[in-house]
Amino acid sequence: MTRRCELTGKLPLAGQNKSHSEMKTKRTFRPNLCNVTLMSEKLGRKIRVRVCAQALKTVEHRGGLDAFLMKAKREELSLPLQQMKSELTKAAAPAA
Repeated sequence: MTRRCELTGKLPLAGQNKSHSEMKTKRTFRPNLCNVTLMSEKLGRKIRVRVCAQALKTVEHRGGLDAFLMKAKREELSLPLQQMKSELTKAAAPAA
């Protein structure tokens, strides 16, 4: 399983630690991933996802999972969330 956020597509980054004597050693900066269950109000179901803490804050800021998915780019989402996004657009089309 990759260390990848399912909502934003955030991946680990490579960098260096620098000591006081300016010695450099390689390290990785990993995203702060959390296993959470998010609820879709329009579809009326829950989904378990592995997201970074920043994405979780963004979901709350935008007003829930449905609003986040409607604004998100399809390439950044994981496969189950891409399917959920297409279901949301189908559900929103007759209402509009």
